[in-house]
Amino acid sequence: MMSLPFYQRHHEHYDRAYRHKALSSTVSQYQKETKSKSAVYAQGSAAYARGSAAYRHSSAAGFSLDSSAAYSHGSSAYDLESAAYSHGSAAYDSSAAQSKRSAAYSLDSESLSTSSAAYSHASESINQLAAAYRLGSEAYSFGLKNSNLMIEDQSYKMSPKAKRAKQSLISEDKENEALDYSVPIFTGRQVNISGITDTEEERIKESAAYVAKRNLFATGEGVSVSKVAKKTSEEEHHEKKSRKVAIRESAERVAMKKTLEETQAFHRKLNQDKLLHAPEFIIEPRSHTIWEKENVRFNCSVAGWPEPRVTWYKNNVPIDVQAHPGKYIIHSRYGLHSLEITECEFDDTAQYHASAMNVKGEVSVYASLVVKRYKGEIDASLLHGRNLSLSPFAVTPHGYASRFEISFVDKFDVAFGREGETMSLGCTVVINPDIKRFKPDIEWYRNGVLITPSKWVQMQWSGERASLTLTHANKEDEGLYTLRVAMGEYYEEYSGYVFVRDADAEIPGAPGAPLDVQCLDANKDYVIVSWKQPAVDGGNPILGYFIDRCEVGTSHWTQCNENPVKFARFPVTGLIEGRSYIFRVRAVNKAGVSLPSRVSEPVAALDPADRARLRSHPSAPWTGQIIVTEEEPAEGVVPGPPTDLQVIEATKNYVVLSWKPPGQRGHEGIMYFVEKCVAGTEDWQRVNTEIPVKSPRFAVFDLSEGKSYCFRVRCCNSAGIGEPSEATEATVVDDKLDIPKAPGRIMPTRNTDTSVVVTWTEPPDAKELVGYYIESSVEGSGRWEPCNNNPVKGTRFVCHGLSTGEKYIFRVRAVNAAGLSEFSQESEPIEVKAAIGGGLLHAAPSPPYDIVVLESVRDSMVLGWKQPEAIGGTEITGYYVNYREVVDGVPGKWKEANIKAVADRAYRIENLKENMVYQFQVAAANLAGVGAPSKPSKSFKCEEWTIAVPGPPHDVKCTEVRKDSLVLLWKEPVYSGRTPIVGYYVDMKETEAKEERWRSVNEKPLQKKYLKIGGLTQGVSYVFRVRAANQAGVGKPSDVTDAVIAETRPGTKEVVVDVDDNGVISLNFECDQMSPDSKFIWSKNYEPIEDDSRLNIDTKGGKSKLSFKNLGEDDLGIYSCIVTDTDGVSSSYTIDEEEMKRLLALSHERQFPTVPLISELAVEILEKGEVRFWLQAEKLSGNAKANFVFNDKEIFNGEKYKMKVDKNTGLVEMIMDKLEEKDEGTYTFQLQDGKATNQSSLVLIGDVFKKLQDEADFQRKEWHRKQGPHFVDKLGWEVTDECNVMLKCKVANIKKETHIVWYKDDREIMVDEEHDFKDGVCTLLISEFSKKDAGTYEVILKDDRGKDSSELKLKDTAFADLMNEVCRRIALSATDLKIQSTAEGIRLYSYVTYYVEDLRVGWVHNDTQIKFTDRMRTGVTGEQIWLQINEPTPQDKGRYIMELFDGSTTHTKTVDLSGQAFDEAFAEFQRLKQAAIAEKNRARVLGGLPDVVTIQEGKALNLSCTVWGDPTPEVSWLKNEKSFVSDANCILRFESGKNVSFSISTVSTQDSGKYSIVVKNKYGTETSDVTVIVMPVSGQTDTAQGHNQNNKTVSKKKKAMSASKQKEGGKKDFIKPHREEITATEETPDPNEVPSVETGKDTKNNQQAAKKTAGKAGVAEKVPQPTESLDRQGKKPPEKAPEKAALAKPH
Repeated sequence: MMSLPFYQRHHEHYDRAYRHKALSSTVSQYQKETKSKSAVYAQGSAAYARGSAAYRHSSAAGFSLDSSAAYSHGSSAYDLESAAYSHGSAAYDSSAAQSKRSAAYSLDSESLSTSSAAYSHASESINQLAAAYRLGSEAYSFGLKNSNLMIEDQSYKMSPKAKRAKQSLISEDKENEALDYSVPIFTGRQVNISGITDTEEERIKESAAYVAKRNLFATGEGVSVSKVAKKTSEEEHHEKKSRKVAIRESAERVAMKKTLEETQAFHRKLNQDKLLHAPEFIIEPRSHTIWEKENVRFNCSVAGWPEPRVTWYKNNVPIDVQAHPGKYIIHSRYGLHSLEITECEFDDTAQYHASAMNVKGEVSVYASLVVKRYKGEIDASLLHGRNLSLSPFAVTPHGYASRFEISFVDKFDVAFGREGETMSLGCTVVINPDIKRFKPDIEWYRNGVLITPSKWVQMQWSGERASLTLTHANKEDEGLYTLRVAMGEYYEEYSGYVFVRDADAEIPGAPGAPLDVQCLDANKDYVIVSWKQPAVDGGNPILGYFIDRCEVGTSHWTQCNENPVKFARFPVTGLIEGRSYIFRVRAVNKAGVSLPSRVSEPVAALDPADRARLRSHPSAPWTGQIIVTEEEPAEGVVPGPPTDLQVIEATKNYVVLSWKPPGQRGHEGIMYFVEKCVAGTEDWQRVNTEIPVKSPRFAVFDLSEGKSYCFRVRCCNSAGIGEPSEATEATVVDDKLDIPKAPGRIMPTRNTDTSVVVTWTEPPDAKELVGYYIESSVEGSGRWEPCNNNPVKGTRFVCHGLSTGEKYIFRVRAVNAAGLSEFSQESEPIEVKAAIGGGLLHAAPSPPYDIVVLESVRDSMVLGWKQPEAIGGTEITGYYVNYREVVDGVPGKWKEANIKAVADRAYRIENLKENMVYQFQVAAANLAGVGAPSKPSKSFKCEEWTIAVPGPPHDVKCTEVRKDSLVLLWKEPVYSGRTPIVGYYVDMKETEAKEERWRSVNEKPLQKKYLKIGGLTQGVSYVFRVRAANQAGVGKPSDVTDAVIAETRPGTKEVVVDVDDNGVISLNFECDQMSPDSKFIWSKNYEPIEDDSRLNIDTKGGKSKLSFKNLGEDDLGIYSCIVTDTDGVSSSYTIDEEEMKRLLALSHERQFPTVPLISELAVEILEKGEVRFWLQAEKLSGNAKANFVFNDKEIFNGEKYKMKVDKNTGLVEMIMDKLEEKDEGTYTFQLQDGKATNQSSLVLIGDVFKKLQDEADFQRKEWHRKQGPHFVDKLGWEVTDECNVMLKCKVANIKKETHIVWYKDDREIMVDEEHDFKDGVCTLLISEFSKKDAGTYEVILKDDRGKDSSELKLKDTAFADLMNEVCRRIALSATDLKIQSTAEGIRLYSYVTYYVEDLRVGWVHNDTQIKFTDRMRTGVTGEQIWLQINEPTPQDKGRYIMELFDGSTTHTKTVDLSGQAFDEAFAEFQRLKQAAIAEKNRARVLGGLPDVVTIQEGKALNLSCTVWGDPTPEVSWLKNEKSFVSDANCILRFESGKNVSFSISTVSTQDSGKYSIVVKNKYGTETSDVTVIVMPVSGQTDTAQGHNQNNKTVSKKKKAMSASKQKEGGKKDFIKPHREEITATEETPDPNEVPSVETGKDTKNNQQAAKKTAGKAGVAEKVPQPTESLDRQGKKPPEKAPEKAALAKPH
């Protein structure tokens, strides 16, 4: 039995691998190794012993005495120093025995020859080996002290480097100096190695110790690498050990022992399989064919670890270079290997192969060499030493350039198996010619990938039969298997499909097992596992998958995920660094869990960089020792932040992060902490709180689906935790890879009687497709069966195992990591039968005819002929031509002109005799066989044609025959003449017409080889011929066509263009005259369609369809279709540029059909404030559906959204109760009706959304408002014909108990009567509207059901608009201008309804604007607007215009003040002026006397008044209409010409009566009366003055007036509409001027006027003095008491 390396003895499952028969030969070569050799000896002396034994027979010494002496000295030194240690005696004895053996080997080495050129440089190597041996021996006994012997030129490149490690290099000039401390050394455990070379053993140990060394460095132990130099036997150095050194050595030994134990424990867990690498040929040697005496070289490149040993073989016999000196040269350097064969001979023709072997296995590659022997006479020296020249043809050993005939017998067919079964494929190979020493290359492929032997696949070659065995079939083994047999440059292939079905499920209804489990992106503690979904789901949808792992070397499986995952990739974390794992996957549905998948390949939890280094070369060769220095620990470095952090994968279940280690991290290993936070926040949470991760990958679980997260990473080591990395962009937890859409256009076509070819189109926007699953079902059965169990690539698959004669339908689904798509639409049913023949028998074709010569030269002739009239029920596969010589009219024997059938109806016969006469015959062949040959042709002489014009065109035929047209086709002449052909001429005539009736169809030569000939007469028979032309002229005409009758035969159909619902443009041709084997032949421009990349042709029964993949300008042309085996059924269709545009537009419309809309998506507010989104389609079918999308997310019918689709009216609507802030965004309605789709969107954002939301809220409030009394029309205004302002509104839902209240500026307005709400109209009349009426008016309706209000603001612009309308109405109410004479002059005036200051008044005289002065004034009195012309003069004559401007329009009134009108007015003015003077100066009583005085008897009465007149009036008194003078009791006084007094000291009843004062001057007299009533009082004599009494009376009046005012003050909260008279002029009048209209005739009249005005205005006004002007411009108008508003009754 072969012994295992020390690091694999703990893994029993590797025993079988090391017992593999491939290593049997290697084992036998090394059985002589002594089993008692130590590991130390194996590293040092065994290498030396191997070199000595291998070349012991050489005559020349290959090694120096110095090296042997050094080696011997090492052994002696070992003996001496080991004896000093009593505690190591046992070890010493063992080592001493090995030393003796070493000494013996050193003596043998002295006799070695130095003549071997290949090993002349080995002296130095042996020195190194001797030194290594001595070091190993001394370390074994732990006896080395102050050793300065180190291995020279060997250095370790440690990665990663320990933080506290420092390099200690000994310079060359100090290499012999003694060190002040010892260097402890350790080796691996002692094991016996056999069956492999020492070099391989060293490589194995290098690999195995790599991880142990790295972990050792990571623990902080210092490792030093030093130089060593050669040391001869004369250079001995001894030094006593100090106590300090001895203690240090002891401590180091303890530390080394502990390290060894830890390393050995680690080795027991380490799976070395992933550290080692089986041999693999990167570049394989090529087969060569050369001439004799040439040199040839086979080159190859091989990779593997340990480094493979390459052996070259010739016909499976190892090549012995020494046995054939100079014949073979073998080179091996840097992984490149070559075998050179010099001066090749015929016997060197053989099969050569290179075999590469290491502990992981053996692999071979083959190449063939064929040496040609030249038969002619040639100087061989010319070929000697020539470089290899490859011939494009394979050559047999006999030198003939011919190919090998490779055929397959007893071939394997399509195979069907089940998981777990053993399946075999085999085929017998027959090779002709058979070269005994020339063996073929046998290769097997699965789906185009070369298959290598493994525990799952075994391959055998017996010399005649090749076989492949699947020992345990799995669905991964399903595919197309190809056997390739190669002979030199030639090879042949045979393929067959292997189907592997699922094994029976343990649980009924459970799904099939997943397949193709792979490990991706492996790292220290992390790996991504991927797989493919099974085709069989057990009848229930697959809910997800469980992933299991198992540590290599154990049988315990651990489930990695608690909940099933649907995504076909899953990150597995928590792996232990350095250990190897295998994985498997199980599918689960509601019925149960499937069988597990095939396990994955083992994967080691290692850093990818470490794995790559181990697969190429380790950092340093294994020396059997790790040198540890005693260095003080360096200060730790806190690592920096990681870089390049990114999310490499995101699904609903997890997010995978990837980053790069930081640049600042020291020499110590680092680990990582991962943190997360919700996007938009800074609330960072640590994900791996307990254990930091070692890999720069991490999978984050337990995230909320749909949320966005950010991530960052921190590094940590013993020095602390570093700063975080930059955070990632916000990542949404959701599947980034969508499930693919269903494939389209499933088209089955016949293949064999048990198979059907299914094609389909790739789904749109497909990403990362794994492949497709195809299912079949017998039509009408409803049961679907999978056609494949391993997803297939491409869009074409052959479904095997079908029942002949049954009709099947097919469907396809796409697969990617996200899942399986929906099934495609079912295909059309197809009957399973062979595609060719349909099972019917065929007949051989009839003979061809009309054989002509198309070209003739000295030794060859080109023949042409016509197709047989009867083709035998199937298409003609080719023609065979015979010829014979005719000598003196006597024909000879027929000879075959061609062995292989020719497809064209023209053929060149070579090797004819010049000037010989020949006859020819042609036979046609089809599937039924070769038909009868034609009759012998005419005799033709083989001679050189020298004519300048072209030969005749050939193969002229008619197609597309119709009643008035046909298409003529031909082929160009074989002989073109002396110049190129420039065109063709077509001739035609009626069949029965004479030869001279030939006429040309075309005047100019045709460049194309077809012509549509029109203008034919229906029912007439025609014949045609074609002539070619070049620059020399027109050549011979072609043979005449068969007679063709111009007629459209019954049932003739034309090519119809069609655009289907998918937008595919196709040309369709239908034929009902087909035979079972008729075929549709399509052509473009009447040429065969060679490039079908732009077309698809599908034929079913009597219908054929040519579909354009992407119609473009390259597709323009004439497309014709001919049906074979019919009576000339054919048709064509022309696609020009305009037709192309039309078809493309129609295609787009069909491919992307839209549901026509009557109206796009709109929004409206309903009565209750609900928001209604709606659109209307023209029509919807019963299958129509609508999707409602808000902000790219679909929304569904529910509490918030009420959705409805009325398919009868096409109305699609969605109603929302209310709009909230979160409802801002884009709303989309997506319609789908069959294939037709459409969508309409409405964007509601910003002001648009706010406006709609406000409108909805308003409408909602309006609806609630209308549940009680409410306003139908809001409060508004209108100006009546009387120029008053009426506020009005329309109300509804009123009942008797409803009240209405009016407010102005929040103060209630008192109204006189209740509203009766007749006709639902409420009004408020404001008479004589003015500025004081500006304000905010509000009206409120209320009852027990609620209340409603309406507000009207009459301020600013609104008030101005109202006043403009009032002014307009006032201006329209103005009367015509009239003329009035006054005492001051002439007045022009007009009356309006009433006047407001906003109405601007202007006057124009004779088209000139009047400038107002003291003489020319304007003003308003009451409702009168006037222009006063004082002291008029003739210049004032003319035309006067009054202009009234209402704010927008000027209204005018005109009067003519001239001629008689002026004269009369002026005369009246003169008269009134005099009257006014008299009136002004007449005597009068101005006031002071009361109307009645009541006084008590005995009181004093005092009355006084003021009189006025010019001249001073005379004053007299009357009592009871009688003259009255003063006396003692009654005193009358008249002072200063104006003060009059009347006093009675003591009144009595006799003094009662009517007293009158009479004032008189020359202008007039006036009397004022006062009645005195004396009340008798008995017994009292009190005196009371009339003045006081009067005062009392007045006081009482005042008091009564005050009380009235106080009463009015109590109602100050109620504002009553009032009316005020305003007088306005443009200019300030003279204050001394007294307008005549305001001059009362007497005091009584003035008082009455004042009372009248007070009654109208609602409050008493001060009566203006005669000298007061009515012009009030610039003055505050007098205040008036408010007047009750007149409320108009509802109409």
